[in-house]
Amino acid sequence: MSTASSTESSSTEPAARESSSTEPAAGGSSSTGPVTAPESESEGRSEQRTGPAPGRFMALVDRFAPALGAYAVVKATGLAVFLLLLDHTGDYLKKQVGRGGGAHAWDVLGTWDGVWYQRIAENGYDPQLIPLHGFPLATYYENSAAFFPLYPWLMRLVGAVTGLGPYGSGIAVSVIASLVAAAGIFAIAERLGGFRAGVIAAVIWGLFPGSGVEWAVYSDSLFVALSAWACYCVMTRRWLAAGLLALVAGLNRPTAAALIAAVSIAALVALVRRRDGVARPLTAMLITPWGLFGYVAWVGWRMGDWGGYFKLQRGAWNRYFDFGASTARTFMDVITGHWDFWQSNPVPDLIAIALLIALPGLLVLLGKARPPLVLWIFTGLTVFTALSSNQIFGNISRYLLPAFPLFIGLAVALRRVRTSTLVGLFAMPVIAAGWYAGYALFELGIP
Repeated sequence: MSTASSTESSSTEPAARESSSTEPAAGGSSSTGPVTAPESESEGRSEQRTGPAPGRFMALVDRFAPALGAYAVVKATGLAVFLLLLDHTGDYLKKQVGRGGGAHAWDVLGTWDGVWYQRIAENGYDPQLIPLHGFPLATYYENSAAFFPLYPWLMRLVGAVTGLGPYGSGIAVSVIASLVAAAGIFAIAERLGGFRAGVIAAVIWGLFPGSGVEWAVYSDSLFVALSAWACYCVMTRRWLAAGLLALVAGLNRPTAAALIAAVSIAALVALVRRRDGVARPLTAMLITPWGLFGYVAWVGWRMGDWGGYFKLQRGAWNRYFDFGASTARTFMDVITGHWDFWQSNPVPDLIAIALLIALPGLLVLLGKARPPLVLWIFTGLTVFTALSSNQIFGNISRYLLPAFPLFIGLAVALRRVRTSTLVGLFAMPVIAAGWYAGYALFELGIP
């Protein structure tokens, strides 16, 4: 979403760029000159491009198929391992339906938040603030209004078209959205580090801690798809598209505030610099917040309390902004072996600790990729929001999943590694992701 993206050609011209044996510069925001691809890569690509020029659709397939294919293989492998672990323990058969349990192993993918989305897709909303007494951390009954409407709307639409039930339509929307997200992540990484970095970034998206929700009845994949393509539209100076995507993302998750801010600030910078005129950046700035504002206002109006959405989040789910106090306190508890804090889940908590330890390194790698302003703002605000709110500590891996530029920096750093070495590096994570990103999240914690 940065204003500082170069005037490179649009996303429909990869074949022309690749046929010239060049890659986008590993800088991003201000670079306009191409970087010559390695000799072996250039030769390989020139061989692939011989013959008649492909049509537009085939050019898109040629561009995105390797990344999406690699991502799909990674996700399918992780899902298979996840289901094998569920079958091995059988613990899901002993748990409450909707809370990590079900009649079949795959039912686990529709539990926890997935239950709420299925109810909304079937029955819609009835926003209320109903007082709850006798619980120290809860003052209101849980209500579906805490969950934003875009994802269940799409579930209902897919169900009406295909005849699938809420569970099947939810999985379908998530899988399709995850592929769209992988394509967007690829496109951004390709601009920052070339084709190879794009493919690696798509693979890491499927391996990142918390990625188990990508093919579950959760709205995370849809949000990342909207965010990635909104950022890409800013980088390619498609301001109206960026603004509309940010607006729609505001109907999907409250954390869309980070995307709205990133698009708006990037548009403001473009407006000040007069690089793209006035109308398009200004329009993008003006339209971005209305999805988020509109839903929160509607919930408040229906509840008869304009702050109703925030009261529900705090009173029913114990979610509120505390400037990172709970994260810091829980971090210290985990590393000192104290497991008596709210929502203690040892395995997911330790995975969260590992991710927090890796976070500064991921930020350094992102900086080396020289991302445009929009990626910095979106990443910074997403990380800040995830770490500054009172939430389930073990879910930090999931809360940081939308901060996709973190693993774009890693992908750019790995682009020069030989393919055989990459296969060796990723082989175990591809298998282990079924455990750390799937089983640990859904069965050993609360996603």
